[in-house]
Formats: sequence, structure tokens, C-alpha cells
Amino acid sequence: MIIFGTKIYLYRLAIVTLVCRHCGNPAAHTLTKRVTKFTLFFVPLFPFSTGYATQCTFCGMEQEVTKEWAEQLQEQAAVAPGSEAYGQSQQPYQHPGI
Repeated sequence: MIIFGTKIYLYRLAIVTLVCRHCGNPAAHTLTKRVTKFTLFFVPLFPFSTGYATQCTFCGMEQEVTKEWAEQLQEQAAVAPGSEAYGQSQQPYQHPGI
């Protein structure tokens, strides 16, 4: 019997201040990278899907963004004074609902 499946890893890339499209408030948005990896016998082998998203900390709305826009937001967070920019070297956190 071969056991295979997928596992999702979430990486927090940056926290940036944006105006939310849903609630209209200027609030902090968390930029995350979602990587889905193929697993064989519960061992993650290779990624086969990658996506980026921002989530408003005020209303909770999540919006998918392109890789290019995610890179621009990371650069913006790195140069903004007092910003909290996080690199990909951090350990991924597992979302409790996934």
C-alpha cells in the first residue's frame, strides 16, 4: 500500500499597511505565501503549487495576489520605517483549519 497526499505550508512574508478593498480602512495586511507539497509516506517531496495572498487584520478579508505584486509589497515593507518584514527563513506555520 502506497500512502500519498499533500501538505500545505504557509509562510508569513511581510506586514504592510494598505487600504482594504472590502472595509475601506487603512489597516495592516499580512502577506503570506502558500506552498502545497506532494507527500509520499507523510514525507514532503516537492512543491507543485504556490500562491500569494494578503489578509486584512481589521475585517479579515483575504485576497489572492500575483507573485510580482507580492514581491513589490515585500520591498515596500523592507524600506518602510518601523515596518515588520519577515524573511522566508522563518519556519512555516501550519494553519489550524488545513
